Amino acid sequence: MLTLTNMRKSPGSTHRRKRIGRGKGSGHGNESTRGGKGQTARSGKPHPYLGFEGGQMRLVRIMPKRGFVSPHRITYSEVNLSELEFRFDAGATVTPESLFETGLIKNFSKPIKILARGEITKALNVQAHRFSESARAKIEKAGGKAEVI
Repeated sequence: MLTLTNMRKSPGSTHRRKRIGRGKGSGHGNESTRGGKGQTARSGKPHPYLGFEGGQMRLVRIMPKRGFVSPHRITYSEVNLSELEFRFDAGATVTPESLFETGLIKNFSKPIKILARGEITKALNVQAHRFSESARAKIEKAGGKAEVI
């Protein structure tokens, strides 16, 4: 019969705590399982920041910088007319949701722009944020509509 007085833990279920830093005889003295000495053996983050080179000028700062990148630029998810021709049937309405379902765009975080690479023969109702002029002309020539969202 199992009672509180005769309960025991299963053999091997508990382990002795590793006592580090208690002398060479313990097997874990001297560097106390922290590897070498110095900066890496101290508590806290061992290096101040990514790219830190020990006080030497960082490579990122030495390399020349060229040009200008606007912080306000808009990057678009680009879709070509040839892909619309291949993935959609005649008379279909092409929306951002349908482009996502067919795998032509990866996410909704970027606006969509339709580009004119390839030919289109089907009449499609295409809804997107931007169209190139030639893409809009090709869609309308095929009998479709290009709607700006």
